[in-house]
Amino acid sequence: MRRRDFITLLGGAALIWPLEARSQQEERIRRIGWLAGNLAATDPESQARKAAFLQRLRELGWTEGQNVRIDYRWGAVSADAIRKQAGELIALAPDVTLAIAGQAAYALQQESRTIPMVFTQVTDPIGAGIVDSLARPGGNATGFTTFEYGFGAKWLELLKQIAPEVKRVAVLRDPTNPAGSGQWGAIQSAASLAGVELISISSRRATDEIERDIAAFARQPNGGLIMTGSTTAASRRDALVTLITRQKLPAIYPYRYYSASGGLFSYGPDTVDQYRRAAGYVDRILKGEKSADLPVQTPTKFELVINLKTAKALGLTVPPSLLAQANEVIE
Repeated sequence: MRRRDFITLLGGAALIWPLEARSQQEERIRRIGWLAGNLAATDPESQARKAAFLQRLRELGWTEGQNVRIDYRWGAVSADAIRKQAGELIALAPDVTLAIAGQAAYALQQESRTIPMVFTQVTDPIGAGIVDSLARPGGNATGFTTFEYGFGAKWLELLKQIAPEVKRVAVLRDPTNPAGSGQWGAIQSAASLAGVELISISSRRATDEIERDIAAFARQPNGGLIMTGSTTAASRRDALVTLITRQKLPAIYPYRYYSASGGLFSYGPDTVDQYRRAAGYVDRILKGEKSADLPVQTPTKFELVINLKTAKALGLTVPPSLLAQANEVIE
């Protein structure tokens, strides 16, 4: 090879190599940390959430195993276990994390205030100290809320529609959740106006203890039950729905998956939709936007789901007006 040709070849390689290096850098696999808290990976709700998230990511150009990797952590029951999982995920240095519910969001933020986080199903992110405001979250977190406190009044209203004779209501709630206190306050205000007596039952207690509390409550007539949002309750919803139905209590639940598990009826945000929307925020962060600049969003889709099979088992006739409002009827 002549010297002039060799120099020309080197010059061409010098132009190509930086381009290839930049291309490889641009195409590097990005990493997402997924912290799901109490729900197991095999839970049908978990599978629906994951499928919605991945489908939306694909629509936005991200395919798991090709240009994005997702590290999953599922099924932790205690706060200590969730913190351990959060630490494991942060140690992997993800580009962004997805936190499902308040405990997971809090745990991830305790591990890192710099790695961007998108959360779902957090009722009061300001009260929990996760963001500074909804419009301008600040810090490293943004995401999607679930309930406004006024939902408590709506649950009681719907319960009275399906069971007008209800005069006493047990509220199964997590007393340690600051957001749950707001819901409890709204239910109390609505109950006072409706002349309904309330009692509070902690959803953090063991299932057999909850069963004894509900059985004692059900011994008196004209009782009903409201289940508020709770990650501890969601992870054992089949057992809770079974024991509530066994006591012949008309009950309203916060999410569709309770009705799918046999609960009488539910009213609340479309949980799966939040994961499609969360994928959009993850995409924007991976493309360079800051979580601090992305406003926290409230639910846009709500579902009223009625389980007619359970209504029949309880001897209830669902009013036609309520059926007309339903987004889904399970038979």
